Amino acid sequence: MFYKMLIFENTDYFWLFWFIPVLIIIFIVGRYISGLNLKKFCSKDLSSYIIPSLSNFRPWLKHILLLLAFSSIIIAIINPKIGSRTETATREGVDIIVALDVSRSMLAEDVRPNRLERSKMVVSRLIDNAEGHRIGIVAFAGNAVMQVPLTTDKFAAKMILRTINTNTVSVQGTAIGSAIERAIKSFSESSNGTQVIIVISDGENHLDCPVTSAKKANEKDIVIHTIGVGSEEGAPIPLYKNGEMKGFLRDNQGNTVITRYDELTLRQIAENAKGMFVRGSGADLGIDSVLENINEMQKQTFEEIKFTEYESKYYFFIALALLFIFIEMLIYERKNKYLEKFKLF
Repeated sequence: MFYKMLIFENTDYFWLFWFIPVLIIIFIVGRYISGLNLKKFCSKDLSSYIIPSLSNFRPWLKHILLLLAFSSIIIAIINPKIGSRTETATREGVDIIVALDVSRSMLAEDVRPNRLERSKMVVSRLIDNAEGHRIGIVAFAGNAVMQVPLTTDKFAAKMILRTINTNTVSVQGTAIGSAIERAIKSFSESSNGTQVIIVISDGENHLDCPVTSAKKANEKDIVIHTIGVGSEEGAPIPLYKNGEMKGFLRDNQGNTVITRYDELTLRQIAENAKGMFVRGSGADLGIDSVLENINEMQKQTFEEIKFTEYESKYYFFIALALLFIFIEMLIYERKNKYLEKFKLF
């Protein structure tokens, strides 16, 4: 298989192209002011006799060349790269789907900065360290939504992970069982290796029976590890509007709702699916010990197509910029008496 793919190394510098319309406007205004100043001394017809070498076209040509040179320099800074060779690589690993709780209780700040953001940091750590494994992400609250299908593309997985929040799932509540069943459906039926679900949650479950779902996973030889996030003392659930905290969630009687970490549910899920339960603590919330356990499991073989060579093309645009500047320097704003007979400009 062979095809080419274009990527840009420094996409943050695309904003420099906004200077181009600004430079065009400045040039047009400058030419207009020069024209007004010339009219103070003589008419347009008379100016061609007084200043026979005056050219209206050459300044425009010089400015266009400078803009082209400037654009080429910007593209060189952005550094376009072309993937010119692909190969099919064989890898051994485990299929891992992370079921990430995004219910509002995960906004509680008994874990800093809050339960959800801390969990996302841990998932990002898992993606970085899960060498050879395929990773998928299911976000769940009142129901479950597949966010990242199984992939080895770490960049894409982490990019989508950053966008996940409590609004990712429209139905509020907590349905861990729904997340487990959604993850089960995401695995390939033809897989010949170990399949793992990692549930990261505070354990509060209101809408289904996750233990029943864990038993279904066990029947399909799917292992479920669980990581508990939160404190037994619990914490109030902050409410945000336009990025600012507006208070805490209250019940129908006006009392502040305290969300508490439920270890028992998470333990039962892990026990019924031959997995391990980890009480989330430390910087990694225990994800490293879970990954160590996964690395010892039976692996499956799968293929991936990847670009093995990206060639930078910035030097081409630097050369192009120098060429435009060189041509611009050769062109005088006034007409050249030796070239005048050729009527080039």
